[in-house]
Amino acid sequence: MNEKQLLLNKIKKYSFALKELNLYLDTHPNCRRALALFQQYKELRDKGENEFNEKFGPLTPEQSTCTQRWNWIDDPWPWERR
Repeated sequence: MNEKQLLLNKIKKYSFALKELNLYLDTHPNCRRALALFQQYKELRDKGENEFNEKFGPLTPEQSTCTQRWNWIDDPWPWERR
């Protein structure tokens, strides 16, 4: 597996954990342990996304930093980049 795939897998794992913790916190809003885990995984995911953006470009339109033109539509699409 190359660096790009490893980083995407990390981001996916953190996103999955966040979604599961989100669901848990919806029914257990006072659980401090779950809230702390949510914050921890959010920081890890954000860090991974930032690293991915720097090395391979944005994953989502919101992560695009170009202010001169809307470059999100430029080829290749994020999932096609190698």
